[in-house]
Order: sequence, then structure tokens, then C-alpha cells
Amino acid sequence: MVRKPLSQAQLEAGRRLGAMLREARGDRSLEDVAQAADMSPETLRKIETGRLPTPAFGTVVCLSAALDLPLENLAEIWQKTPVRTR
Repeated sequence: MVRKPLSQAQLEAGRRLGAMLREARGDRSLEDVAQAADMSPETLRKIETGRLPTPAFGTVVCLSAALDLPLENLAEIWQKTPVRTR
């Protein structure tokens, strides 16, 4: 099965998610959070920078737990409609 390309809205949602995760990480190292979430630092780096805009649900759940960030907050960031400028 061929995957459809991501829409601009999905790419923007991925950037917002990454920014929120990066902010929640604060002073903790990328390696520390990645280890706590049972993933590679490179995967976390890709998520935080928006290069992996649609991480798997399980990955998001693990990051939510590792960062003590409610899953509902992450879902809200994903669903937020970006403000369009003219």
C-alpha cells in the first residue's frame, strides 16, 4: 500500500508537536529523554525538529510519560488549527 503524502496541515501539526516536546524537555538532555521514552536520540531529534511529523501513537504515549506531559495536551496541540495569514 502506498502512503499518501502528508498535507500541509499535518506537517504544521508535526512542527507544533515537536516544539511542545522540545519545550517540555527543558534542560534535560535529548539522550536522557530518549532513553526514558525507550527510543533513539535520533528519533526524538527528528520528532522535535518536525522531520518526523507523524510519530506512532505508542511513541507519543512514551514521550508523554517520559516528560510528565498529559497526553491530552499533545492531542490538543496536534488538533489546533493554525491561524492563516493573508
